[in-house]
Amino acid sequence: MFRVPFLVGIALLIAFGGGIASTLVALEATSGFGSIRIGPWDAFPEAQTIEADPYAKSHRADAGKLLYGTAEGLSFTASVDSEGQRLTGECRYRLAGTVPPSRFWTLYAADQQGNVLADASGRPFALNSRTLLREPEGGIDVAIAATAQTYNWLSVPQGQTFKLVMTLLDTPVAGSSGLIDISMPEIRKVECGNA
Repeated sequence: MFRVPFLVGIALLIAFGGGIASTLVALEATSGFGSIRIGPWDAFPEAQTIEADPYAKSHRADAGKLLYGTAEGLSFTASVDSEGQRLTGECRYRLAGTVPPSRFWTLYAADQQGNVLADASGRPFALNSRTLLREPEGGIDVAIAATAQTYNWLSVPQGQTFKLVMTLLDTPVAGSSGLIDISMPEIRKVECGNA
């Protein structure tokens, strides 16, 4: 008598549970389609447009983040250095080169979910184009390390993997015609451990 409703309940539980689990796995597997890659940096210029794919729209809804319009800006992320090695707080890095033309840009360290790695220690966990000391030629040179560095320093947590997020605001790079012939700063590993 209770066998049929029990089997129907089990079938529905498997169907709904499997559907939800597979959707969550698919969302974690990709940030969407249509990315551009410049060295270790990735960006999704169509993520905030009406042409965005369903995965990009789902990521935007899940994260609850306000994305920039096509003419407003573009966010680049890097979770590896220029040699393809995962960024970690055990190593010291040098971010050097030129930043694409923009009215304003920000740089911060984030965890793998994109949350800012800030704490109450007062360390510089974010930099921007107005507070950064520039090279004589106009390029940037930033030390990224868990321990204090001279000149421009971006603090990262000791022993934890992280990614860098550089957001360009009011930039021609965000338009489709601006993605040609741009360069992003290189991320070079200087040393690891106590060496």
